[in-house]
Amino acid sequence: MKPMISWFVLCAFVRSVSTLHSTPDLSLDDLRRLEIICFVPSYLPKGFRLQRIDITYEEPGSDEPKHSFPLYSIVYSNDPRSGATFSIESAREGIGDRNIMVEEDTEETEIKTPLGPMYLIYRPKGKNDRKDEIRANWMSDANMNAETSKNAERHPILGRFHGFSATGISLAEFSNIVQSLHPIRDNKAATPTPAQTSALTIHPKVFSMISCWISDSESPVVTEINLDAVEKDGNEFDQEGLKGDGEWLQCPVPDTSGFMRYRVLASKDNHYKVEYQENGGGTLTTAAVIEFEIERRTIQRDGKPVTIRVLGVSSYVQK
Repeated sequence: MKPMISWFVLCAFVRSVSTLHSTPDLSLDDLRRLEIICFVPSYLPKGFRLQRIDITYEEPGSDEPKHSFPLYSIVYSNDPRSGATFSIESAREGIGDRNIMVEEDTEETEIKTPLGPMYLIYRPKGKNDRKDEIRANWMSDANMNAETSKNAERHPILGRFHGFSATGISLAEFSNIVQSLHPIRDNKAATPTPAQTSALTIHPKVFSMISCWISDSESPVVTEINLDAVEKDGNEFDQEGLKGDGEWLQCPVPDTSGFMRYRVLASKDNHYKVEYQENGGGTLTTAAVIEFEIERRTIQRDGKPVTIRVLGVSSYVQK
């Protein structure tokens, strides 16, 4: 495994804190308005809630275009007394190694994620139990990869590095969270890498609503779904038990030993093709291949216009 301390070399160009302007008390909708890629999880451990979002704006240097460069950070936590948190931070330049801890009781590991290999350092040692602290190395997004591939010396415009940290949770919980990370916006500013095209994360129950049971008459039953409502409805689309299993994203069927799961077969821009499987707890597993687009649409809600993300089914094939 690549040594943690050498994962990234400290960049020579560093902004001073005085050039940053903070905007507190924000929501996920504010992240959707940013031109950069902002990652959010679709899975969180039981009891976790969004606690804080910050957006800062870095002023351009003397050799850069007149443009304010946004950065974001997010904190999720459960009961504050437990000290359990998951946080995301971003950076444009001037990054150093995140994988450094002064304590001796530390250990390192590598996990596979939709964003690519992720190197972790954590304490205390051991694969099980909750950790006092977990830190991941910086991960570059698709915009950063696209910009540096053209000119490695140029200051990034839309590209960002993203860092992920946690306290008070297990390595397994941390892994489940990062497996569910996905860009909050679908219209990315740069062509995504293959790793990020597989980062689609939708609750599998959405596809259960599209498919009818094998003994019923006709599918698809539901052809359009409000994904913003799905993300906010924690009762109907419970995040507990949602986990990655290789290329599958899976959740249990309530009150049974069955499962709902899907995997991405292909994707391009806002068009996706997935295989969905469902098992009610017995020996029969049903499957379907579903194609759909995710688009933004403005509707009237309570007499006021609101923009929502809509999943629209374009093709359905029962296997």
